[in-house]
This record gives sequence, C-alpha cells and structure tokens, in this order.
Amino acid sequence: MSGSGCEVLHPRPSAIAASMYTLRDLDVDAILLHGPAGCNFRTSRILEEDGVRVFTTSMTEYDFIFGGRDRLLRVLKRIDEEFSFRLIGVVGTCASMIIGEDMEAAIADAGLDMDVIVVETHGGYAENTTGAIKALEAARRKGLISEKEFLRQKKILLAATRVEEDKGMASVEYITPSRGDDKLEAARRIISEARSRGRLTLILNAKKELAYIFSDMLLALHEALGGEDVTVTTVANLDPGLGLPRIRGYARRILEELSMNGVRIDHLSGGLDEYALSGEAAYRWVRDEVDEPGVVVVLGNPNPVTPLPDAALNIAVTNGPREVMPLKKMGYDPVVVELDAHSLVVGVSGIVRSEFGEIIRRVA
Repeated sequence: MSGSGCEVLHPRPSAIAASMYTLRDLDVDAILLHGPAGCNFRTSRILEEDGVRVFTTSMTEYDFIFGGRDRLLRVLKRIDEEFSFRLIGVVGTCASMIIGEDMEAAIADAGLDMDVIVVETHGGYAENTTGAIKALEAARRKGLISEKEFLRQKKILLAATRVEEDKGMASVEYITPSRGDDKLEAARRIISEARSRGRLTLILNAKKELAYIFSDMLLALHEALGGEDVTVTTVANLDPGLGLPRIRGYARRILEELSMNGVRIDHLSGGLDEYALSGEAAYRWVRDEVDEPGVVVVLGNPNPVTPLPDAALNIAVTNGPREVMPLKKMGYDPVVVELDAHSLVVGVSGIVRSEFGEIIRRVA
C-alpha cells in the first residue's frame, strides 16, 4: 500500500536504488551492496557508467541462514587493499536487513583506511524516497551535509512522495504503460499554435541529470521560435546554488550551455532536486507574471505543474510511460514520452540531443 491508500500493482522505483543514487549525488567513490549478486543490477550498471564503482558481497543461501558478517568484512578489506577510495557507501538490501545484519559493527571492526557511510535500507518500504532519506540521515551523521541541508532534502523528498501519490504513478492501482502522443504531431501543434498566438511559455521542471536531455527540447524550441515574432518566456529549475554537490554541477553546466546558445532564463524556480516544489513555484510565477502564456510546454516532470487555465495549449513532455494517463487526467494534451531519456544521460557532462528536440528542429 502506498501512502495514498492505493494498492499499487505496477512496478515502482526501489528504496535501495534511491539510496544508491543519493550516495552518488554525495560524490562517494564507490558503493558496496550487502546482498545477493543480482540485487539492483540495472541501477548498478547505470551508476558505474556515471563514474561510481559498485561492488556486491554476493550473499548466498548460506549467508541468509548463518549471517553475512564474515563475507562483508572480507569484501570490505579486499576493496580497501586494492583501491584508493576516499569514501565508500555500504548499502543494505532486503536479504541483509531481514536477517538483522549489524553492518556498522562489522565496519568498526574492519580497521579500514577508507571512510565508510552505512545506509541501512531495504526494498520493502512503500515509498522509494525512504531510501534516499536514510542515505541523507547517514550523511548527516557523518558530517557530510549540515542539519539545514538534511531538513531541506527531507522536505523536498516528502513533497515528491505526495506528488506521486496525488498525481503520479502511485495515484492509481494499475496504469498501463503508454508511449504517449505522436511526437511529430505534437511538434507541429506547438509550432503552429505558438506562431499563431505569438506566445510560448517553456517550463523546465526536470529531475537531476534528466535535465541534460529535457534542456535540449527547451533549446530546440528556442531555435525554432525564438527568432520569429513569438515572445518566449522560460522558467527553469536550474538554480546552481541548491542541491547536493553533483546536482549543483548539473545546473551550472546546463545554464552555461544554454547561455552560449543565446537562451535566457526569465525565472529560476528552484534546484534540480526540487522538482516537486519547483513545479508549484513555476506555475505560480507564470500565473502571476505572464499575462498571456499562449502555448505552455512543461518539460521533465510535469506532474507538479498545474496546467495553466488561460493557456492555448498545455503540453507535457515526460520520460515515464506510466505518467501519461495521470498527466492526461490533469489536463495536459498532448503528452509526449521521451522513452530512452534516462539511459542517454548516464555519464554525460553536457546537453544531450533528444528525439523530440530533433523532431522539433525538423518541423521548424
């Protein structure tokens, strides 16, 4: 059961994966999963492409019965001997947490040269954000982040949970995946209506590294319509002063690249980790400051952004096939899905060309 009281039957993100991504954002050198070899295999591959080494203790049935302390100690010592890591995260899994493994005690006895941050989590939490919060709690205990930053992070993670329960994947028991509306037709509608109305409002409300690909669509629309008799207003959650170290770097690099290409941001709605709150902030700013929004295109995570009632069109672009139905229900039409977005932004350091961005350029 999710916090909304809805029994969700389709797959949802894991708290273990959320812990791992949060450790990446804290700039750990490596992550050790204390569990079976296959646990969170896809997440591990993605993080390794993103520059974080991932190891596993490869727990077996024997360890499920007799405990995995010796295995954890052996793997930690081997990593310490063979690598020169500054900081490594050790993450619990369903297997190690169910048997009550005391990872903190084992690490204290290991006598390691490298610094270790321990996250006691598992996949049984109703909300994946619980895993991220547990990683942040561990970071606070280690002194890696301040109490103020921890409270800020917890606030935005709880807000993200509410958005998912009210307007996202956890709002309905089962959602059939959808490829969304036809991208070519959506691009034609945006360009035609924006030229007709003379107004285009772009809201980038992206989640962390996904901003690298959704920023390309923002750039493509500026290229297509910015030089014509169309007034383009741009709001983006690209504040480079907010977020964990890696996230601030994403925002800074994207802002620099957009500026080099002549794109001016009219309003910063928040940071790249604040999509649940920055979406609300973007909506309020456009509602209060833009007299005629014309065509409104929301890129990244549109669920927190209420469709503008006086817009000619409210268009959502997401990377989630199961977000299409909730976004349609909110009033977005069309809804475009950039299906391969996540895999294309792994390990990059600049804006990535998107399928929808290329279609917009072709239509223009």
